[in-house]
Amino acid sequence: MISHPYLFTAGLLICSNIFMTFAWYAHLRNLSDKTWMFAALVSWAIAFFEYQFQVPANRIGHQVMSVGQLKIMQEVITLLVFVPFSLLYLREKLTLDYLWAGVCLMGAVFFLFRAKLG
Repeated sequence: MISHPYLFTAGLLICSNIFMTFAWYAHLRNLSDKTWMFAALVSWAIAFFEYQFQVPANRIGHQVMSVGQLKIMQEVITLLVFVPFSLLYLREKLTLDYLWAGVCLMGAVFFLFRAKLG
């Protein structure tokens, strides 16, 4: 048994989300001159590595969390990975919408984890 399944799950999900974000969005910058089919094949190849982290993360996390808690953890991590990616890699503009999305997700975290908090 892993001594810190929450941290281990979070670490695996961070790795998974880095691959996922590149698979889903990097082609917009790097492969915009290629066909969508080529971009899809490259994305699928990257997504293979995403699953090498995501599947064990969910199996380990499900030992101590519900599926709903895992999903919300995944969504928070997705936003934490996506925002820097979109700003630094895709050169998107930072808006308050990212803040509001984060506030909404923190509310979701509270409601799904509140039984464990108190």
